[in-house]
Amino acid sequence: MEQSSQSKESLMAFHILEAQIRECFARVVYSHKTHEKCADLLLSKLHRIKLVQIILSAIIAGGFITIVFDSGKMGATIGVGISVVLLTLNAYVKDYNLGEMAQQHRQAASALWLIRERYLSLLADIIIMNKTVENIQMERDNLAIELQSVYKGCPSTNDNAYKKAQKALKISEEMTFSTKEIDAFLPEELKRY
Repeated sequence: MEQSSQSKESLMAFHILEAQIRECFARVVYSHKTHEKCADLLLSKLHRIKLVQIILSAIIAGGFITIVFDSGKMGATIGVGISVVLLTLNAYVKDYNLGEMAQQHRQAASALWLIRERYLSLLADIIIMNKTVENIQMERDNLAIELQSVYKGCPSTNDNAYKKAQKALKISEEMTFSTKEIDAFLPEELKRY
């Protein structure tokens, strides 16, 4: 009778740990994808800014060329106006290194990817019950400490990146594969179907 009671308690402990680790896994999946989307958004913004800088520089150069060949006041006025816009844009870019910020998000995503995979492996270990409850708790606690360290060193994300991550995960299913898709990557001996 006592052994049956311990077995039930052990199964309950595995179930509770599995539920908690599933939650942690899901949060890390979202954080990982959000940092990836944040990096993508920043790089896209940087690309647009660089393109606008080139276009404005070309317009300014064209405006001043018309002055040299035409002595036109209109070209000078346009050149000065666009120069002010370009100066403002350059001052903005100087204060925000979007490329570096994007790289920081990529690094955070990379660190989160490894933790995400370790949570996934821990879930598999729980399901096949090849670890003790104490070992699972210790591994869970170590992952939480590593995760806190990653979060402490990474830049903040934004709502737009989170919404893009949510769409990627829920609608586009970027993190999901059908059995057939997985089998396509595997050698014959490892395929399920």
